[in-house]
Amino acid sequence: MLAERTRPAPPEPMLPRRFTVLDVQAETHDTVTLGLAPVDGIPMAFRPGQFAMVGRPGFGEVPISISGDPDEPARLMHTVRAVGDATAALTRCAVGDPVFARGPYGRGWEEESGTDGDVLVVAGGIGLAPVRPVVLAVLRHRERYGRVVVVVGSRTPTDLLYRPQLEEWAARDDLDVVVTVDAGEPSWRGNVGLVTDVLPDLDPAATLVLVCGPEVMMRLTADALVRRGVVPSQIRVSMERNMRCGVGLCGHCQLREVFVCVDGPVLGYDRARTLMTMRGL
Repeated sequence: MLAERTRPAPPEPMLPRRFTVLDVQAETHDTVTLGLAPVDGIPMAFRPGQFAMVGRPGFGEVPISISGDPDEPARLMHTVRAVGDATAALTRCAVGDPVFARGPYGRGWEEESGTDGDVLVVAGGIGLAPVRPVVLAVLRHRERYGRVVVVVGSRTPTDLLYRPQLEEWAARDDLDVVVTVDAGEPSWRGNVGLVTDVLPDLDPAATLVLVCGPEVMMRLTADALVRRGVVPSQIRVSMERNMRCGVGLCGHCQLREVFVCVDGPVLGYDRARTLMTMRGL
């Protein structure tokens, strides 16, 4: 009973919480991964695929996928590319700086539905960040799944995220990692081409597919897999965009009947396919 009285109250979902930057990892020339610790000591528990609204004081907040390990919620991780004022401010963070975050929000990958089957993860560019937690979750429970393949596409080798971790994953016997780039460099000895060129052969009836990246890449990948016999409901895509409140109140992320911040950001391709063809999406 005493433990119940002293347990910290869960944070309000709309209330920004203060975090402190623990570490900053430069990923590419314009992208960093921030490790954050909650000042109130309450971890932000999350499911793979969820996002948080994150910002520095004075620069506003933006939706950013959580890119860390879901089994280590005390260290919140976000991989941020500088594409505007708010994200540029985050990429300039130094250790000890304050950052505000609220969440987590949205539906995740729900990888548990792929138990006993194969799992194919396809990521393009910074789309590797939202799928990293689900890869870590699958590897943590590796015995539950059949073959697991991670396909990563990047513009160039120097644009690849998490290179040390990709090498670590590639060294495992129970995980296939395929990397391809749009344009190689003189020292590059890997694949050159689109992710759709290097998709593996898997049992279409027993494979869960998780795809994240630029919209055209997700659509082409999903369509290629549908042609191979994967049913659209077994393909999931992440549609993070236009999200502001995170709880389905403001309507900025509404696409027809879908509120991406609460119904997504992860959606089955059977539901997302039509939305991805809408003008202005």
